[in-house]
Amino acid sequence: MNDTLLLEMKHISKQFPGIKALDGVDFDLHAGEVHALLGENGAGKSTLIKILGGIYPRDGGDIVINGKPADINTVNNARDFGISVIHQELVLVPQLSVAENIFLGREPRKRNRLIDFDVMRKEAARILSELDLSIDPDKRVWRLSIAQQQMVEVAKAISFNAKIMVMDEPTSSITSKDVDALFTKIKRLKSLGIGIIYISHRMSELQEIADRVTVLRDGKYVATKTTAETTNDELIALMVGRSMTSYYTRTYNTYSEVVLKVDHMTTPVVHDISFELKKGEILGFSGLIGAGRTETILGLMGLHEVRSGKIYLEGKELSPKLSVRNHIRKGIALVPEDRKGEGIFPLRSLRFNLTLKVLRQFIKGVLNDLPEEHRITNNGIEKLSIRAANDLVPIGVLSGGNQQKVIVASWLATNPKILILDEPTKGIDVGAKGEIYEIMNELAKAGVAIIMISSELPEVINMSDRVAVMREGRIQKILDRGEISQETIMQYAVAI
Repeated sequence: MNDTLLLEMKHISKQFPGIKALDGVDFDLHAGEVHALLGENGAGKSTLIKILGGIYPRDGGDIVINGKPADINTVNNARDFGISVIHQELVLVPQLSVAENIFLGREPRKRNRLIDFDVMRKEAARILSELDLSIDPDKRVWRLSIAQQQMVEVAKAISFNAKIMVMDEPTSSITSKDVDALFTKIKRLKSLGIGIIYISHRMSELQEIADRVTVLRDGKYVATKTTAETTNDELIALMVGRSMTSYYTRTYNTYSEVVLKVDHMTTPVVHDISFELKKGEILGFSGLIGAGRTETILGLMGLHEVRSGKIYLEGKELSPKLSVRNHIRKGIALVPEDRKGEGIFPLRSLRFNLTLKVLRQFIKGVLNDLPEEHRITNNGIEKLSIRAANDLVPIGVLSGGNQQKVIVASWLATNPKILILDEPTKGIDVGAKGEIYEIMNELAKAGVAIIMISSELPEVINMSDRVAVMREGRIQKILDRGEISQETIMQYAVAI
């Protein structure tokens, strides 16, 4: 980091109907600095970045870039000022090559106005080389790993001569090995004098990669701290407005009744899967990306073909040809990992999303029992402490944590015997994580059997009664509570 001030955002304000998203927020960024932006979901981080990136107009405040006032109104306008935003959901075109993605919409042209593919390929190779990336510019993007696709986004930003780069949850979908590679590239960007605004809910990353951290809460600026001079506990207290002595809430139960038994299940992806799930327990599934954790659940839910083996629910065999709807009716609920793609209808209301799975409870023929619909909605909102202006707001405008709670509430309305949670706290903040853990604990106490798939080892270790460790499509070991540790899990997750 040097003394050159690339960006100043002064007293930024933004109002949406019924919500003051930003209230006089200050933020600045130096050349060659990683400045983390931290806060709970709904704190205002995304709104601030969307204003900087030209997606939202600001209602008040000033933006200064390189010492000069900047009036940013559009995405292209922001790029003209050297600002590039790499969103959590990548926006590459999978069927096109790396070079074509980097220069999409502004391809170099020959005199006859045809695309000059040779020039485009050479320029893409130069940018990739500048970032020390060994990626073939001719390779189709769909053939790249998620981590490599992220680096193509970085290369694309460099091609715009970006001096201010925003990275929104860049490590949420990549392995620890890829995280290390990403951090190496971030340090390379710093050496080129690029300032990086870094958004992440993984507190452990901040000490390693960030020079400073600015905390927002409820749309307001709280504090800016030098990373080396603060602690995770202090930052969490600033985020949530109170001290959190423990993220994890767990009351271990003594139920012995087996609710689910999977006996030698094999699908096109996983092999010889056997385990039991007891009433009131949380069974964690751990393993590296690609180990087969989600694929096991897809087989269990009838979404992948079961080629052999048997599944028993409360002692009765389930037909492998059962539809997902029938699984739901029998009391099995699944909260998917892809919250936005598979869990919600973002443009429909909170009420619609929360009650969708139990329409039969309040719709009789052509008649809608409104009091019953309101009862189900209000019960879910109250039980899971969902924060929203009202139940008619589009669920897509809620914070990630509140969206996740609506999804869980919608499944709880079905009164499940088994609740499957695939990456239940992915992309949500520390405060919301704590609330999800409390909900899981209360459900387990009430006798609901829970399967939790998670890539967060502390989450697996602290919330599970037992842990099934997977590798290469097989369960390598099921650990009892006394055996669970990070070292033991990794011993079985990694081939040695």
